[in-house]
Amino acid sequence: MGMPCRTLPAMPRAIQAALVAGLLAACSASDVSVGEAAPQAPQPSAEPPAGDTPAGDTPAGDTPAGDTPPAPNAGLVGIVAEKREALSPEPVAESAPLPSAVELASGTGAAWKPTESELKSPPSSARITKSGLRYHVLRSGAGSRRPGEHDKVEVHYTGWTTDGKQFDSSKDRGRSSTFPLDKVIVGWTEGLQLMVEGEVTRFWIPEDLAYLGKPGKPAGMLIFDVELISIETMPVPPKAPADVAAPPASATRTASGLAYEVLTPGGGVLYPKETDRVVVHYTGWTTDGKRFDSSVSRGRSAKFKLTSVIPGWTEGLQLMSVGETAVLWIPEDLAYKGRPGKPAGMLVFQVELLSIE
Repeated sequence: MGMPCRTLPAMPRAIQAALVAGLLAACSASDVSVGEAAPQAPQPSAEPPAGDTPAGDTPAGDTPAGDTPPAPNAGLVGIVAEKREALSPEPVAESAPLPSAVELASGTGAAWKPTESELKSPPSSARITKSGLRYHVLRSGAGSRRPGEHDKVEVHYTGWTTDGKQFDSSKDRGRSSTFPLDKVIVGWTEGLQLMVEGEVTRFWIPEDLAYLGKPGKPAGMLIFDVELISIETMPVPPKAPADVAAPPASATRTASGLAYEVLTPGGGVLYPKETDRVVVHYTGWTTDGKRFDSSVSRGRSAKFKLTSVIPGWTEGLQLMSVGETAVLWIPEDLAYKGRPGKPAGMLVFQVELLSIE
């Protein structure tokens, strides 16, 4: 039988560290398996209430969204975990829970959540918008600015279903969330525009303004408490072309079925090759005029190899010279080809070719 792992008495940290290292070696020879990981609790989602926009900076974007931290390694047990915690320089402070309306007024700020009746239905004091969104201001903000639809906001929030189950909270993660307002559920896009910086508001969001019954998402009406911390003004992306539903007769068509029309001519000298890397600004729409992606609204250009994007981009960008802005009508067989989770059908892009690398 191996050497037992015992609790260490209080001693200087340097000595504790050396003893822990020795105990690790001793435990590995004992009947305690250091390599076996204990079952881990599920990690909370670090995503804001996301809309349907696929992630990624390019039309090939498969980058997963969210910033959930990796789960801690639970393979070291007993004395090792205990002593590592003891040796950590400073404990991480837990973020304070959001206070209730009464506590906000009194300044006490004790832990709370909506009452059972507030979870089931909004109180009579809640305001209602034309869309059916209901809200009640818990704490007035000191600012006067309200975010626009395309602006980026920093918030703290907690969300519950009507049965009182908390399904997400930036407070519990100990860090605020930042995201563009046009990349979240409709109820958030509308509701946050009613707030000013510093305000805390409770929202009752009906399902048709939330996740629309999507599998794996919270169902039914959702209740959110949101604190608007700050607003970052972002560029407004271009509006969908008037002929977004189909290319006009004036558009140029290629043998593949791609159609394009030049809005602003470029220098006419530098054209990218298929193997080049390009820097662009772009906005994309489906044929119903719904915008699904835009580098403009993110406030930064996109850079990628022409071999790493959808075929319609690989072909279309080679027809453009540096400085040119054009609209591309890309048929589905040159776009995402019906891939689940990607925009379907013919796609329309307005692209500005900034440079070639």
